[in-house]
Amino acid sequence: MSSVIGNKIKLSVFGESHGKAIGCVIDSLPAGVKLDMEKIYLDMSRRAPGKDKTATPRLEKDIPVIISGVLEGVTTGAPLAMIIENTNTKSGDYSDIATTPRPSHSDYPAYVKYGGNNDIRGGGHFSGRLTAPLVFAGAVAKQVLEQKGITVGAHISKIGKAADEHFDMNNIDKELLESLTSKAFSVISPDAEIAMRNEIECARLSLDSVGGEIECAVIGLPVGAGSNMFSSVEGELSKILFGVPAVKGVEFGAGFDFCEMLGSQANDAYCIEEGKVKTVTNNNGGVLGGMTTGAPLVFRVAIKPTPSIAKPQKSVDLNTMEEKTLEIKGRHDPCIVPRAVAVIESAAAFALLDILS
Repeated sequence: MSSVIGNKIKLSVFGESHGKAIGCVIDSLPAGVKLDMEKIYLDMSRRAPGKDKTATPRLEKDIPVIISGVLEGVTTGAPLAMIIENTNTKSGDYSDIATTPRPSHSDYPAYVKYGGNNDIRGGGHFSGRLTAPLVFAGAVAKQVLEQKGITVGAHISKIGKAADEHFDMNNIDKELLESLTSKAFSVISPDAEIAMRNEIECARLSLDSVGGEIECAVIGLPVGAGSNMFSSVEGELSKILFGVPAVKGVEFGAGFDFCEMLGSQANDAYCIEEGKVKTVTNNNGGVLGGMTTGAPLVFRVAIKPTPSIAKPQKSVDLNTMEEKTLEIKGRHDPCIVPRAVAVIESAAAFALLDILS
C-alpha cells in the first residue's frame, strides 16, 4: 500500500483505524511558518467523532502530537511528522466480518488483493479514520495559504433531500468562509440545518444512513495557477478528493448542469472592474484550461451514505463460498457529511499549496 500524494510538497499518511496510532509526514513545507495550534485543533475537532448524535459515538479526542519539523511553534523546513494515538477502539466488533465482506466497503477487493492479510478492524488503512491526518496537513496548509491571501471554506449543501443555499459563485467573501470554518455543522442557512438533522435522524432511527453533498470555495487565488491536460487544477484536486473514502463524485462550477446549457448561457463573459479583468459570471468555477482564472474556485463533492448500517444485508462467507446475511455491529455514523466538511477543505488546501509551491 502507498498513501503518498503531492509533487513539490508531499504528504504521507500512515496507520490503521484500530492500530496504536495514525499520523502523517509532510515533506518540503516552507520554514519560518508560525503555526496557530488552536486553529489546527478546531479543524481536528470538526472532523472528530463522538460529539453529536449525527455521528458515530466512538469518542476520539484526535489531539495531534508533532514529533518533528516544528521548533517553538515555527516550522523548521525539516519533515513535519505528527501522530494521533487511537484510544477508543473496540476491535471485537469486527471479529464476525473477517471473511464476510461488508457491502460497499473495501473489505472484498482488499481481501483478494492482500490475500486476507489486510487489517479489517474499522476498515484498517482504508478507514475514514485516516482522514484525521489529512485534516491536520490541510490545517497547516491553510495557514501557509493565509499568508498568501488565500482563504478556503466549505459547507454542507445537501443531506438527503434537504438542501442549503449554494454559494454565489462569482461573489464569495472571506467573512462567510471564515464563519463556515468555525462551525461544527457548517451551513449557510439555519433552516437548512434543521431539515438536514431531520434527514439524519430519520435514517438513524431506521437503522440506516444517508449521504449528501459538500460545496467548497477558495478565494484569493492568483490567475494562472495550474496547467493544461494532466496537471490541471481540476485533476490535482480530484486526485486528493477521491482519496477521501466516502467521495464518489466531484464537479467544478456548474458541473453537470453544463449538459443542459447553451454556450451563450455557459460562457463567462469578461469585464473590467476597478482596472482589473474579471468575469461577469463564474460557471466554470474559477478554472479554465486547467488554470485558475482569479474568480473564486468552486467545486462540489458527492458523499455516499455510510456503508456500515445495522439493517441486515446480503453478503457471502469467503471460507465456505456460501451466501449469508450480515448484521453489522459496532459504532457507525448515520451520516458522514457534517464531519467530512473539514476533510474536504483540508484536501483542497493541501492540493492548492502544492500547486502554488
